[in-house]
Amino acid sequence: MFSKRYTIVLADRTTGVVRRFTISVKAATTVIAIATGLPMLIGVGAAFKSKYDVAQLYASHATLELENANYRAATETLAGQIVALQTTMSDLGAKAALDPSLQNSMDRLPTVVKNRAMGGPTASAALTTVTPGLASPENTFSVLKDLLQGLESRLQTVRSNVDKRNSLAAATPSIWPTHGWLSSSMGNRADPLTGEKDFHPGLDISADKGDPVYATADGKVSSAAMAGNYGNLVVIDHGFGIETRYGHLSAFKVHDGQVVKRGDLLGLVGMTGRTTGAHLHYEVRANGRILNPLQLLLNPRRAADN
Repeated sequence: MFSKRYTIVLADRTTGVVRRFTISVKAATTVIAIATGLPMLIGVGAAFKSKYDVAQLYASHATLELENANYRAATETLAGQIVALQTTMSDLGAKAALDPSLQNSMDRLPTVVKNRAMGGPTASAALTTVTPGLASPENTFSVLKDLLQGLESRLQTVRSNVDKRNSLAAATPSIWPTHGWLSSSMGNRADPLTGEKDFHPGLDISADKGDPVYATADGKVSSAAMAGNYGNLVVIDHGFGIETRYGHLSAFKVHDGQVVKRGDLLGLVGMTGRTTGAHLHYEVRANGRILNPLQLLLNPRRAADN
């Protein structure tokens, strides 16, 4: 069948020219098959290409969804860190606020005492310079995370320093220990009993017998007992090497080892020990060195308005 041949005759009626074309059935079938199958092959190829492209789009979409989820999680983490830092900074701001008068009292403490409440970077050191490349979102999130962690670490150090400073403020003897009037200051004087030259290591505050005596700063009672010329004496250890003494008491209101706050009742004014009348003898010491209590008092002129 495929060996048969057919002749196609084409005649031009105007010129009378006749053209003959001979073609076999096999060749005609091949041409028809190619003409019919080629579009089908092109269509099938296009279908496969479209399917592949769609699959790629789905894969890209899934990847983007995963990346977006990671970015959202990273963003939420960073937002949480920022909120925590804001809270920490607000707390530090509140803690750092200190009464100017009390700050003035602290400033007059010996340097060796203040140094015990210092150390480490200051708040300005919490600012960190970061200059790595930010070529991708991953790098950006990583840099921001490291920066926030660094700031958080520095702020914790600053918080520790603020806490130490506040502890020193609480330990600074800054109020009058009793109501009364100043009858003798610290320094050289004539001994009230012998009239000879003498050095007075504290303040004498005259008051009525039985008047209350208060702790001038936070601390711990290291002694509450009879102590020779001091009479009944309360000694408070305030930490940082600071110590206060309250002498000539008529009665104790605290005991050894008791923790006290500024303004707590320690005892009552009396005239025990070596004294000429009812008064409180008050001393402040730092690392064993005698300090003038008037330098630390918030209001050094008015004992009666304590």
